[in-house]
Amino acid sequence: MAERQPPPRGETIRDALRRQLRGGWVSARQLSTLVGISEKEVPAHLQHLQKSASGAGEDFQILPATCSKCGYAFEDRERLSKPSRCPACKGQRVEAPRFRIVASA
Repeated sequence: MAERQPPPRGETIRDALRRQLRGGWVSARQLSTLVGISEKEVPAHLQHLQKSASGAGEDFQILPATCSKCGYAFEDRERLSKPSRCPACKGQRVEAPRFRIVASA
């Protein structure tokens, strides 16, 4: 995982999140640690970044959450937060979704 660095002076939380997302796949928990905000705040910022990425000529990509027990992938889930349990097997060991931003081709 990347070393935590304080955001540059004058950088907003969303700018810091965008910078981390451009570095590769990261989860909401990793983003909260890297940027220094609560994990519960991250999904709201991610929703905004998701909407604004296309206007900036970028793709906001999501690697969906998956169940560790049965392998169910939450591909149709619209919310960006981690699901609490698997609808298929009712297991609670769910891998968090991961996010990144890449330049549009």
